[in-house]
Amino acid sequence: MIIAGILAGILSTVTGLASLVSFPALTVIAGFPAVIANATNTTALIFTGISSAFSSREELKGHWKELGKILCITFVGGIFGCLLLILAPAKAFQTVVPLFILVAGVMILFPHKVAHSQAAQNLRSNEGSSWNRIWKPILTVIGIFLLGAYAGYFGAAAGVIMLAVLAHTSTEPFPVYNAIRNVALCSANVVAGVMYTYEGYVRWDIVIPLGIGFVIGGYFGPKIVRHIPARLIEVVTGILALILAWHYFVQYYGLAGHVPSFLNF
Repeated sequence: MIIAGILAGILSTVTGLASLVSFPALTVIAGFPAVIANATNTTALIFTGISSAFSSREELKGHWKELGKILCITFVGGIFGCLLLILAPAKAFQTVVPLFILVAGVMILFPHKVAHSQAAQNLRSNEGSSWNRIWKPILTVIGIFLLGAYAGYFGAAAGVIMLAVLAHTSTEPFPVYNAIRNVALCSANVVAGVMYTYEGYVRWDIVIPLGIGFVIGGYFGPKIVRHIPARLIEVVTGILALILAWHYFVQYYGLAGHVPSFLNF
């Protein structure tokens, strides 16, 4: 679990896809059912957010105000998602998860970044079109709130979905908005972890070793981002997201017996 946590922590802070390692480790190696594995994994991911915050101080310097806003919106969204989970089981939401991940993968592969030039300065100073001054900030807040709700309600690949949203809305370079994403999602994981613990779904004997690995991986992930071209990370993340989307399509839509065996992950 510690080794799986280290690898998943690195993946979480670099690509937002911790579940590619930690979830299979919990279901295949440890043999937990999906609900227990998801709750335990989400709770352990809190440690990734904490360690990545310390490791990303260089990227977060001068962006604490922006981080605070996104963190608060995500936290409130996480509360809403947990309340929704009480009313409607997450299984009813699983069929749309592959679509979310698919869209996120495409958005990351084909980002529409705001240029770091006068256009970005206009956006920050509330100059330019009414879209940049009014509607884009409103839609961004709504999107981040819904992401927080999604993370608190179901959580699968929430990191990569938020990464895709920030890739299209942030005027900052990849290492900065990636660091903001790592810390902001931690707030939703805290809310979900409390909810899962209350419901008795969390295996704390596994959270501890997995969390130790997440702390280590979450600390080194941001350092890796500083030395790898951002576009390479985005391409790899997008491809992995498409693979994960395919996996969930096969799993949730009952396609396992209708695709070639080499495509059935």
